[in-house]
Amino acid sequence: MWPNPRIPYALADARPRLEPPGGRPLIVHVAVNVEVWPFDRPMPRGVLPPPHGRPSTPPDVPNWAWAEYGLRAGMPRILRLLRERGIRASAFLNAAVADLYPALMDAILAAGWELVGHGWVQRALKEEEDEEAVIRRSLERLRALGPVRAWLGPGLAETDATPDILRRHGVEFLHDWCVDDLPVWMRTAHGPMLAMPYAFALNDVPMHVIDRACADEWERRVEASVAVLAEEARRQPRVMTLALHPHVIGVPYLFHRLQRSIAMLADRPDTVFMTSSEIGDWFIAAEGSAGAALAGADAR
Repeated sequence: MWPNPRIPYALADARPRLEPPGGRPLIVHVAVNVEVWPFDRPMPRGVLPPPHGRPSTPPDVPNWAWAEYGLRAGMPRILRLLRERGIRASAFLNAAVADLYPALMDAILAAGWELVGHGWVQRALKEEEDEEAVIRRSLERLRALGPVRAWLGPGLAETDATPDILRRHGVEFLHDWCVDDLPVWMRTAHGPMLAMPYAFALNDVPMHVIDRACADEWERRVEASVAVLAEEARRQPRVMTLALHPHVIGVPYLFHRLQRSIAMLADRPDTVFMTSSEIGDWFIAAEGSAGAALAGADAR
């Protein structure tokens, strides 16, 4: 009996020992969410409530401009920082970026970042009339530019069918089910796929937009996470994801904290920076089962 229809439960410290990639057991994944917030629709999130207690209705200029600032000013900062450090990120892309922000798309491609599907625009798949059509359109647009093997749903939202649809369309790695500090095999109607780590704690939106944490909280949480994960990684590799949004972490006072945390991580002898599919490929080779244990298992 499983607690969900996709992934059997297991204690993290009971999993078979894996050889770390290149002998470096603390795997750092820089995941940059690059999103399109349609001007003529309600904003996915807001930094400035409307005056007089009224609900926000389009056009919501200040909150649209907040997101737009991230694409115009925050993204160049993040691209430059990672380029100077020789770090490849994963770009979690709303596919409409390729059409609406072609200069930004060119910069991401020139940086060699991995392309990860993230819907067409920033609207949850549960809200779409035809979920599969949106997934297909998004993957086709991004795959015209490069390989796309991984996915994070807008808002991490799914329907009951989402993993099955994604697997049918060739997605191997899914970041919505972030249940562990290592990838885990999950069941779909079209064979196993990997549920990949993501981040809620080391995520600038929950931290600085929802919790309204002070600026240095980012750096404190990264340092505290490293203290625990690096100790655990002496026995078993660990993945630490930095989930970034350019309209949040890309503003100057928070970007300064990102610079400091990236420098700290890059200077450690036990860290390696990897993208989504690099982590997935390493895990598949190191773990070796290809998800065979899910075949015929009863989730009821």
